[in-house]
Amino acid sequence: MSIATVTSKGRITIPSDVRRALCLNAGDRVEFISIEPGKFIVTAATRPVSELKGFFGKPSQVVTIEQMDAAIAANGAKAR
Repeated sequence: MSIATVTSKGRITIPSDVRRALCLNAGDRVEFISIEPGKFIVTAATRPVSELKGFFGKPSQVVTIEQMDAAIAANGAKAR
């Protein structure tokens, strides 16, 4: 088991064995995913966006770029 201490500035050093297991290098990002209150999964945020392909299933209808732009403009105006 690896343990880290939180500094007064809220920083931690990820233990070397954890960095090796996650293949983390200087400058890499990590993601904290809440799985239940008080418990998180820590994972390397290095996955390419292409891994999301098919994650949401097929859309119920095809929408053009122009329709997307119109929807964004309409909802953006409502937010103000």
